[in-house]
Amino acid sequence: MSKKVFVTGGNGFLALHLIQQLLAQDYEVVTSVRRLDKQHEVLETLSQQHVSNLSQLSFVQADLTHDDNWENAFHGIDTIFSVASPVFVNGSTSPEKTVNIATEGTQRIMRAAEAAGVHRMIMTANFGAVGFSNLDQQRITTEQDWTKLDQPGLSLYERSKLVAEKQAWQFAHSDGHQLTLTSINAGAMLGPALNAHVSSSFGLVKNLLNGNMNRVPNIDVAVVDVRDVATMHLLAMQTPAAADQRFIAVADKEISLPQMAELIRTNRPHLAATLPTKQIPDWLLSFAAHFNQNAREGHLMQAISHRVSNEQAKQVLDWQPQYSAVDAVLAATDTLVKNDLIKGQ
Repeated sequence: MSKKVFVTGGNGFLALHLIQQLLAQDYEVVTSVRRLDKQHEVLETLSQQHVSNLSQLSFVQADLTHDDNWENAFHGIDTIFSVASPVFVNGSTSPEKTVNIATEGTQRIMRAAEAAGVHRMIMTANFGAVGFSNLDQQRITTEQDWTKLDQPGLSLYERSKLVAEKQAWQFAHSDGHQLTLTSINAGAMLGPALNAHVSSSFGLVKNLLNGNMNRVPNIDVAVVDVRDVATMHLLAMQTPAAADQRFIAVADKEISLPQMAELIRTNRPHLAATLPTKQIPDWLLSFAAHFNQNAREGHLMQAISHRVSNEQAKQVLDWQPQYSAVDAVLAATDTLVKNDLIKGQ
């Protein structure tokens, strides 16, 4: 048997895929759930997917908003995958509270990991922390880029993930700390869900299918399939050179919202009636950004460079995306339909 690793938030969208791949490679996996009754849901989901080595999966009850159990849970662990995010726990919508929750959750994991003698952490971060201040559409965005904290149009979620990642790197680089960090900065994470848990990025597809939009803005999106993101996490753990590095996880080619709508219309014609058929003019989105937060966020996404490099992951990790943006969008669509997550379907 290989190393013993820990995955936070085992019933989450990415965490389930990561656990599936870890068990397939014969790792012993410990995962956290906020309530132990959630372990049955995780086991049932993985069993339905015919995941091997389920006897090598165990659970602990731990909550990212509380210190209880984390240090004890990390004893004997080789690597921690910090996947779960407590950003919107307890329904918080206050910007200050949301950012504090995200930052404190990450710090809590890192302090407990060091106290337990863990030396390696792979952190699921966000592309919003990398590329949302590169407004030169000819310049390629790489891992050297950081989004500005005061970037106009930055969403609350992206801001919280940005602050959490910055604090994580500050912790890892501080004197006296032995914990080695790697971050995986994922784009809009789509693809198939193993159960009804989906990522917040599914809102992009859900909004197209809910029948609420007659027009859609012409916004390009850096998409990535969840299965490729899970694989990148494993490779980051298995590659010594990945220590102290950031890696952008995106498919080789972006896709626009109008292209998503046309893709679904062509390949899932039974859903065509609810899809938008026209575009919102760029000038109108720009005008609306003066008055509406959603429009400001959309205007920023339109303004940033969509020339995004995933070369570092390819070179250092020998990672190759197995799924295109097209694959990820169609798989996400099928997940939404299968789990009755589309209004009116």
